[in-house]
Amino acid sequence: MDLKLKIWRQASRDAKGKFVDYEIHNISSDASFLEMMDLLNEDLVEKGGKPVAFDHDCREGICGMCSLFINGRPHGPDTAVTTCQLHMRKFKDGDTIVIEPWRAKPFPVIKDLIVDRSAFDELIQTGGFISASTSGVPDANAIPIRREKAELAMDAAACIGCGACVAACKNASAMLFVSAKVSQFALLPQGKIEAKDRVQKMVAKMDELGFGNCTNTYACEAECPKEISVVNIARMNRQFFGAKVS
Repeated sequence: MDLKLKIWRQASRDAKGKFVDYEIHNISSDASFLEMMDLLNEDLVEKGGKPVAFDHDCREGICGMCSLFINGRPHGPDTAVTTCQLHMRKFKDGDTIVIEPWRAKPFPVIKDLIVDRSAFDELIQTGGFISASTSGVPDANAIPIRREKAELAMDAAACIGCGACVAACKNASAMLFVSAKVSQFALLPQGKIEAKDRVQKMVAKMDELGFGNCTNTYACEAECPKEISVVNIARMNRQFFGAKVS
């Protein structure tokens, strides 16, 4: 298939960016989106141009680095996948594809399609640790946990921190990300010792970093590649208010 690409180019954090038009030909419908980007960069380099900078690592939907805004949607026109799992069969011959970086104040552009998502690292660091004994290894059933709680905690822990929730939200809210990180500990006995302190610190840090407020449009859940539920936001709010009044 032949495609027209409109890609955001920005030389540095302080430079003024703009969309640049490209054309690419003979792309297989079985190719992944990032393979298409690789072919574009090979063509640009062969012609003496500068390749488009974009983030990626595992290309297996695990690391969350391949964060691109494609035709107005985080990770593109598919559901429950990251950009690296998106295939060109989702597009048609002759399509124009608009490719941008995440648009959020806490995620400043570093170059082209790469943004600085260290704000998420700061949020996780603020969440701190859990208290656990470092002595002998306990028996597997020493701390009984209900299956439902364990599964909910694992569902929350599936968050890969890609930032699609922030990119999808009109307020650039990080509530889904923070609530997932709060929930994965709050649901388990090991995380309850620091639970009240954790949720208050993470919410305060989220505000400090400039993330917006949640308005319950559910866009974050709809665009999350790991299908993290907004139920976690409700759980985090209960944890937060409970910590404030206790």
